[in-house]
Amino acid sequence: MSTDQEKLVAQLVDAASEVADVTPSATDQGTAKSAQRKQVDVLVDLAAGADLFHDPNNSAYADVVVAGRRKTLRVAGRDFQDWLCRGYYERTRSAPGSEALKSALGVIEAKARYDGPERRVFVRVGELEGRIYLDLGDDTWRAVEVDAAGWRMVDAPPVRFRRASGMKALPVPVQGGSIESLRQYLNVRSDADFVLVVSWTLAALRGRGPYPLLVVSGEQGSAKSTFSDLVRALVDPNVAPLRALPREERDLFVAANNSHVLAFDNVSVLAPWMSDTLCRLSTGGAFATRQLYSDQDEILFEAARPVILNGIEDVVGRPDLADRALFLHLDPIEEGKRRLEAELRKEFEVERPVILGALLDAVAVGLRRLPHTRLSKLPRMADFAIWGAACETAFWPEGTFEAAYRGNRDEAVENVLDADPIAIALREFFNLNPTWEGTAATLLARLGGITDQRIVGSREWPKMPNALSGRLRRAAPYLRKLGIEVEFERDSGRARTRTIRIRPAGLSSSETSGMGPSGPSVPSAHHSTNDLDGGPDRTVAKTSDGREMRAGQTVRYEPLKRAISDGADGTDDPFGDRPETSPKWRTRI
Repeated sequence: MSTDQEKLVAQLVDAASEVADVTPSATDQGTAKSAQRKQVDVLVDLAAGADLFHDPNNSAYADVVVAGRRKTLRVAGRDFQDWLCRGYYERTRSAPGSEALKSALGVIEAKARYDGPERRVFVRVGELEGRIYLDLGDDTWRAVEVDAAGWRMVDAPPVRFRRASGMKALPVPVQGGSIESLRQYLNVRSDADFVLVVSWTLAALRGRGPYPLLVVSGEQGSAKSTFSDLVRALVDPNVAPLRALPREERDLFVAANNSHVLAFDNVSVLAPWMSDTLCRLSTGGAFATRQLYSDQDEILFEAARPVILNGIEDVVGRPDLADRALFLHLDPIEEGKRRLEAELRKEFEVERPVILGALLDAVAVGLRRLPHTRLSKLPRMADFAIWGAACETAFWPEGTFEAAYRGNRDEAVENVLDADPIAIALREFFNLNPTWEGTAATLLARLGGITDQRIVGSREWPKMPNALSGRLRRAAPYLRKLGIEVEFERDSGRARTRTIRIRPAGLSSSETSGMGPSGPSVPSAHHSTNDLDGGPDRTVAKTSDGREMRAGQTVRYEPLKRAISDGADGTDDPFGDRPETSPKWRTRI
């Protein structure tokens, strides 16, 4: 063997020796696995000192004691991992490996789901056995307990609360406060608006929905954002109190899963899917999505949350969402009355404990009066209406809330219908022809014939008959309040046609079958108050034989100045080529 070959062999031997030195032997690998198993055992043993349980969605939680206070932590969350690592370090003076920590968390989650009890976990506000609990959100993990007898502080509430990132602490409430201390910080126009704001806040303090949306509008300089921030701070203060509307339904439900109150700032438009999702969030809904790294498992978000929307315009245009909302319009603040925001918030922080105490007093009154509270008529948000009426005597005479709520709903009817070109066209159609029957295609053509063609060509105008039917179904409850009944009927015969019938509300189809296009005889001029729900002294239009044409509705009639004609072509169609062919009367809404 040559000298060069001998050197090469020597180098190969040295390299093999180095590889052997860095490659763990089977014994070393076994030692590492044994050490990892020991770490997992220590971590699982530490978790045995916690009270493990799961919620109805099968998410794992642990009650741990820190500095003598019970805390509820999500097992998969960062806070529980920090608690576990801290305990491991105190016991071993070392840190656990990432693989050991991951394995231990899997075991702990399984024990919580299969061996632990099921308990509900709340964010900020919870309810149990007729009592309401409000999480203060401070380091003491104390809560306020409210029942029919009053409210008090409790160190370890029987309900479990979860703390999400961004939550801020509420002040310790003070007894003997007055709700009038709140009025100076809110730019409300009237006593009725103030009643509605307080009632919305009381609903947000209740442990369950449905919750109405608080829709705040006004021009620049009307303090909409400050208004929204302060109202939210009374119930669920947050590091980021006001947010922009999310772009996806998932993001909205994730936000709802981590906050009790949602407040969205400077909203200019609501997409149809967002309106539908807010409806579900108001009365209680769920969102399911595929779990990451899984083809079959789902993550379920379920929530009912109080929501605040503010913007310059009236962004709520769909009747189903408007039925679930309170509408407030703020006037611009005069230059001489403007205040520095820092000073305003400083004063508000001083008064906040007193205001919160007054609100809790009203919640106790509501719990006491709720079983015996009744309303003559139940609106769409019946639970909210009953709750507001039950709480009102803590601040105002009985009936104050109902009057304010009814007036707000009546105004909402006008605002929503005035924003819907189909509703506007149908009201004009009804004025000229109060009884009509035909297909959606025919009705769409008729409505297009009496509407400005610029509106007909816009995106807001339905292009197909089925789209018209959908719009009419959404607007039907509000149209009924204005005395217009829209019915849908399907023919079961061979033709299987779908018929739309329009008639005055309060009359049956048989009562309107013999009416001509001019409808029932009515006074030439009829005026009454604008109470859409009616009342004991309401005046309604009557048919020629004395029957009420629109029971429970208040309308106003006036004669048209145009002449009556049956049409030169012998037809009685009021929508022919001659615009003067119209009934003797029309409805003014």
